[in-house]
Amino acid sequence: MTISEQAAERRQDYDGASPFPGAEEHVPAGRLQVGLTAAIVVLPFIALGVAIFLAWGQGVTPTDLLLAAILYVLTGLGVTVGFHRLLTHASFTARPWLRVVLAIAGSMGFQGNVIDWVAVHRRHHAFTDRPGDPHSPYRYGTGLRGQLRGLAHAHLGWLFTGDPTPAERYAPDLLADRAMIRVARAFPAMCALSLALPFLAGWAITGTVHAGLTAFLWAGLIRIALLQHVTWSVNSLCHVIGTRPFRTRRHDRATNLWPLALLSFGESWHNGHHSEPSCARHGLDRGQLDPSAGLIGLFERLGWVSNVHWPDQERIQRRRAAPPSQARVPARDRPTPELRDERGTR
Repeated sequence: MTISEQAAERRQDYDGASPFPGAEEHVPAGRLQVGLTAAIVVLPFIALGVAIFLAWGQGVTPTDLLLAAILYVLTGLGVTVGFHRLLTHASFTARPWLRVVLAIAGSMGFQGNVIDWVAVHRRHHAFTDRPGDPHSPYRYGTGLRGQLRGLAHAHLGWLFTGDPTPAERYAPDLLADRAMIRVARAFPAMCALSLALPFLAGWAITGTVHAGLTAFLWAGLIRIALLQHVTWSVNSLCHVIGTRPFRTRRHDRATNLWPLALLSFGESWHNGHHSEPSCARHGLDRGQLDPSAGLIGLFERLGWVSNVHWPDQERIQRRRAAPPSQARVPARDRPTPELRDERGTR
């Protein structure tokens, strides 16, 4: 049992406003994990400074921007479509080769190996915004100081804590999948490939090492940092800021945050997702941009995926929490009714 789950056992009657039991009991992660995480967080900002210096007076080259955009889309959709909607929530069934391709693409996003990522996210759904959630912004309560500490914890701080999520409990299906085990073991190689590709592409396109270096900075380190912070923002901002048009389980404060919709490939329609976790589309209302759902739809038309869980309009209407005018009240100021997901969450 994890530290957070032990805390949950100590207080089953969590009131939704107090700090989590044991919130101040910080067990630091191992030195290796702390060092690697710190490097992943800090190096891209150093790279940004170097890239700006190199671009001073001449700007960023179209090649760097194009490579950054291509790799951002490929790795980002690998996380959202592969890691999240396919492997975590089984919102559709993919052909074996496509499962592997999506898992490799997601691994190149530097967000951890596929099995650990899935386990952590399923645990997040099992304990959303209550004791046991590995990255809830409500860990330290709902007061201003606690909320600020909680946002820092949900965005990044949780990565530095020694509170591992057991894959045996939360992702036994992936541990039984030999292909996913191979992809998980190859995670360091996938990270190296994610950085090597832009350098090699920049060098090959222009024929200069300098161009390879700038591509490495913009389409490598900086692209990775942007994708990571967008993902982390879904963990933090999308539980504090935004609208809550749909009912979720008790204490679950997931919100829809439209400014992040494009960069997150539809993941920031987080309230819609937490209301319908196994749905392939997170943007449940008309006009809500969801590129990940669009890609799943394309795969379906190509015959590469099946059993897609598309939104059920009658079910969505039953999930509505309040009229739109009331749904814009800040999330923490409205009660959250208890509501079990009929298909279940993992």
